[in-house]
Amino acid sequence: MRKNIPSIDERTALVVVDAQQGFDQAEWWGPRNNQGCDANIAALLTEWRKRSRPVVFVQHDSSNPLSPLHPDDPGHALKSYMSGAPDLLVHKSVNSSFHGSPDLDSWLRKNQITSLVICGITTNHCCETTARVGGNLGYTVYFAVDATHTFDRTDLKGGMVDAAELSRITAINLHDEFATVVRTVELLNLER
Repeated sequence: MRKNIPSIDERTALVVVDAQQGFDQAEWWGPRNNQGCDANIAALLTEWRKRSRPVVFVQHDSSNPLSPLHPDDPGHALKSYMSGAPDLLVHKSVNSSFHGSPDLDSWLRKNQITSLVICGITTNHCCETTARVGGNLGYTVYFAVDATHTFDRTDLKGGMVDAAELSRITAINLHDEFATVVRTVELLNLER
């Protein structure tokens, strides 16, 4: 265990961002990194449920009718391992899970939750934005980087930045500023 990770307690919420079937459509999104992402999210979810800790699901409702995440598309559905009822289901149409409905910040404060573990899809968009806003709102945020994945992106000059590099840069940007970047095994080992 790394020295900079305090104990996760019974009030630490697992926030699973946009683990939706539409992200499996490679023809829409392109190449991705971290093939182990889904297994890591599922492991965290299993551990949180086993310990009766708070679980938040976030679901993206794209306004683009062509998007695999549009509410009318089958891809809008949560992935199969996202079974069971969460303590809170947030619907959003922007990057931050704190800008959806019902209001995540209000729910966390009402339930006296001050620390979060963030995982889901995609690393450098909705997961990173949620971590940044959470950190700015004063929450203790743990970013489970290997329980996220992203896709290759075109840079401003027309070149390509691969997904692994984008994930690495997100981790650098977040760590010790907005969140503590961790790996799934570290979070699971904290539970033993």
